[in-house]
Amino acid sequence: MHKHPHPDFGVYLHIPFCEKKCVYCDFYSIEKMEHMDIFISQIIKEIKYTSQQSQQYFRPATSIFFGGGTPSLLSAIQMQKIINEIHTSIAIHPNAEWTMECNPGTITLESLKAYKDLGINRLSFGIQSFNQKELDFLHRIHSPMESIEAVSLARQAGFDNINIDLIFALPDQQMNSWKQTLEMAIELQTEHISAYSLIFEEKTPLYTMLQKGLVKPSEEEKDADMYAYTIETLISAGYSQYEVSNFAKDGYSCVHNRTYWQAKEYIAFGPSAHGFLHNKRYWNYRNLIRYFEAVEKNGKGEANVEELSAYNRLFETVFLSFRAEGLNINDINTEFDIDILSILEKEFALWKQEKLIELHHSIISLTAKGYALCDELSVRIIASLEVFLGQDR
Repeated sequence: MHKHPHPDFGVYLHIPFCEKKCVYCDFYSIEKMEHMDIFISQIIKEIKYTSQQSQQYFRPATSIFFGGGTPSLLSAIQMQKIINEIHTSIAIHPNAEWTMECNPGTITLESLKAYKDLGINRLSFGIQSFNQKELDFLHRIHSPMESIEAVSLARQAGFDNINIDLIFALPDQQMNSWKQTLEMAIELQTEHISAYSLIFEEKTPLYTMLQKGLVKPSEEEKDADMYAYTIETLISAGYSQYEVSNFAKDGYSCVHNRTYWQAKEYIAFGPSAHGFLHNKRYWNYRNLIRYFEAVEKNGKGEANVEELSAYNRLFETVFLSFRAEGLNINDINTEFDIDILSILEKEFALWKQEKLIELHHSIISLTAKGYALCDELSVRIIASLEVFLGQDR
């Protein structure tokens, strides 16, 4: 299911509106809705302009992802305007994955059916927890009951590809509470589960609480235990892990996520959105009014752009794919004209012995034990590559 001839090509649209901002979220979002109509006309303008300017670099899109914010605050009519422009301006692969992030507190059976009719074929619910106290702490606007109801309504509306996001290692969270949340998630039988450890991002209300001593992060050991339990539990429930935080039933890994992790190209629209096209990374203004002005003046919301050197591309490809489905030795050697197995011979030998990695058909991938140490191992790989390239230049 959802198999495409490579390479994948993604489209990301950032919908910045939220009913209430969550304490942990550092994505750009605003709680005022009065600019919604202008936003829709400006993002349409941006899609049109970008496709006129960069069409020669596009390939048929294999994934379209509406992220936020809360895309489900858009009415079906507002969504339709954007989707019509996407179809007009961008070639779409016939089996493309169309994902929309939804907040369980913002949908109805009618709105879900309408999104389905517009071609959305994958939903991602920001559930985070099935514990009311934890939801209150995170400033989520929905209850555990509404989350369960949301998945049930999505099934009634005909969706057969649903993800739920969960967060663990909250301050004072007990293992028992996380076990209950995971059990509930498994019971819902969604095709995909993303489970993230809580991060205290700077400039979030949560970070301010931390600075003031109002909350304490979960102990590292407890965090590690919860993560190990997550992997073990989800794998025994029939999910396979294909990235540090992502688990899918067979054939349901997220095409859009994999496009990022395999360092493939994607275009991005909306305030604060990041894209990667024709060897350039670019990002849009992280402010709605600045974004509007930029689109008005230049046809796009771009704040900055960075051309990647061959070295940067190598580091990114290695770093991103290592934390997901693994390093494809042949592809990396061919694309960058190196012999990565000999460069990292010492590390790989040691990690293989410690059962942190395994080698299958020239792909080096992390084991469950390896995923827990992914950041550490990635840093070691990049350091060794830097030493080698330093000698090689």
